[in-house]
Amino acid sequence: MKLSDFDFDLPEDLIATRPARPRSASKMLVATPDAMTDCHAFDLVDYLGAGDRLILNNTKVIPARLSGTRARDGAEGLTRARIEVTLLEPRGDGTWTALVKPLKKVRDGEVVVFSADLSALMQGRDDGTGILRFNLTGDDFDAALMQAGAMPLPPYIAAKRAADAQDNQDYQTVFALTPGAVAAPTASLHFDEALLAALRAKGVAFTQVTLHVGAGTFLPVKVDDVSQHKMHAEWGEVTAAAAAEINATRAAGGRVIPVGTTALRLIESAALADGRVAAWQGTTDIFIRPGYVFRVADALMTNFHLPKSTLMMLVSALMGQDRMRDIYDHAIANRYRFFSYGDASLLLPKGKSGR
Repeated sequence: MKLSDFDFDLPEDLIATRPARPRSASKMLVATPDAMTDCHAFDLVDYLGAGDRLILNNTKVIPARLSGTRARDGAEGLTRARIEVTLLEPRGDGTWTALVKPLKKVRDGEVVVFSADLSALMQGRDDGTGILRFNLTGDDFDAALMQAGAMPLPPYIAAKRAADAQDNQDYQTVFALTPGAVAAPTASLHFDEALLAALRAKGVAFTQVTLHVGAGTFLPVKVDDVSQHKMHAEWGEVTAAAAAEINATRAAGGRVIPVGTTALRLIESAALADGRVAAWQGTTDIFIRPGYVFRVADALMTNFHLPKSTLMMLVSALMGQDRMRDIYDHAIANRYRFFSYGDASLLLPKGKSGR
């Protein structure tokens, strides 16, 4: 299986730089093995019913992009350098792994100042990233980061415009709860309170899980033989209560439908051989590609993904490679918007819908 098998041509103007308003007004392509229907996210209520369960990732995106200054005394006096930092993930010892640009401008043991309240010591480096120890922890760190940081927009948006105050709301789900992600679970951005209420009224159940999406979600696949690709590990948790809810839905014959590839990867990581889900906590680097046998997920709501990405491989595993080519050809021809702020798809591999 070659990387080129997951390539396609995408017009530049279909890359969304702002979301639809309201959130649930985004377009949604409903696809089964033999039919496609153009609708909107608010129509999700027509395709789901009592007995179905949506799996929601309640991770909360932190404002992980920071701009600071490094000061250094030298033979020519005090010199300063502007340093840009993107937090990647917390480490077990309280430090953070981060992209530091330019990394060569900061020596180990030097401090980068981001605001009057927030600074970080460069404690070391690892494989091209910096290891930072901040001067604050806990709630104090969260508050200072909220003031000093900016939302870590994906590279394909950041290349077109800078993050602004509106992204603090737009790039966060309405059910975000547990801080730790540096990228949003973007399929969930289509949900607003009105859509959630309509789904509840229809009898659709919800289960929240947590997978902290890392910057590795944007890393390109660099090997031609995709089986050799190594996924970036991300931390997640399925509580005992969440596992019990999912198992009850499956036992009753209902559908388990993750919202987003992050929720799908997490529940498949927590799945047992018989398809039941166990309470689970830890890091997962599960790589779902064609040939994978799904144990829990019956369908998927997701955005439209980058060419040659692991997410294209995941949806191809669910629907089949040929079918996904047809779906993406339809989306491009009908000018669906792509990537994080783009439109949605509801993928129903078994052809079942609520209509």
